[in-house]
Amino acid sequence: MTARHGAGRPVGFVGLGRIGAPMATRLLDRPGGLVVFDVDPAATAPFAERGATVASSPADLARQVGVVSLMVRDDAQVEAVVAGPDGLLSTAAPGTVIAIHSTVEADTPARIAALAAPHGVEVVDAPVSGGAMGAHAGDLAFLVGGSDGAVEVAREAFAPMAGLVAHLGPVGAGTRAKLARNLVTFASFAAVGEAVRLAEAAGLDPAVLGEVVRHTDRLTGGPGAIMLGQRPGPLAADDGLRPIFEHTRALGEKDLDLALGLGADLDVDLPVAALARRLLAGALGVAPDGAEDPGDADDPGGTDR
Repeated sequence: MTARHGAGRPVGFVGLGRIGAPMATRLLDRPGGLVVFDVDPAATAPFAERGATVASSPADLARQVGVVSLMVRDDAQVEAVVAGPDGLLSTAAPGTVIAIHSTVEADTPARIAALAAPHGVEVVDAPVSGGAMGAHAGDLAFLVGGSDGAVEVAREAFAPMAGLVAHLGPVGAGTRAKLARNLVTFASFAAVGEAVRLAEAAGLDPAVLGEVVRHTDRLTGGPGAIMLGQRPGPLAADDGLRPIFEHTRALGEKDLDLALGLGADLDVDLPVAALARRLLAGALGVAPDGAEDPGDADDPGGTDR
């Protein structure tokens, strides 16, 4: 592909929903212009009022742009927009880069890239993290997979929407990273549900507890604070993180034991806490020799209390 095919050309954006619309809004002032498409005319109207070009179809959009951002609902919609009868590939010029921002199945980006390759079109998977708040602020994290050349072209288009653009590897790497990142989010949500039940049973106001959690996570970084580049498995004895994580393990096991004890006193079942208690040392890489590794759990309800 031509490495700078997208430079100076309009950017296209398909899918102007809750996240897509504020993302695309950040591109309205980008030199070169913005072309948008959505199946709902009401979604495109505000962009037309602010000077964007509204395409009549994905094919109409693709013939006008060098980079296309795609934020639709699911795998089937991604494939239809890219490779359908009136899709992007029917008109996209060689060197065009299609960026898939939707969270899709792990193998979908590579499959779409294979469909695009005969057209001289490159695909990057670039799911985003940061929600509607990050989209409105132009501070999203882009988790990107693709060739160096395609990512170089896309990066310039992403810049008004991004606080972080992380190139994680070839096509598919961005999606795999997003699935891992969301595991942190939704596993944490399950723990929050359990914490709320425990707080209510103890006569506490969960809303105030939420203020505390948000405040302290801003200070400590939350779960991401322990993701410091260490590989899975036990930390070496001379690893500088080991004493820090051994201290974290001791505190965590003590506090989880206390929470489990309070749950038992209040007759509140805490399966997430019990599993966390069981797996914490292994997750931190400081389990004693022969102790359970996080990947070997076969009794989610178990506890070492």
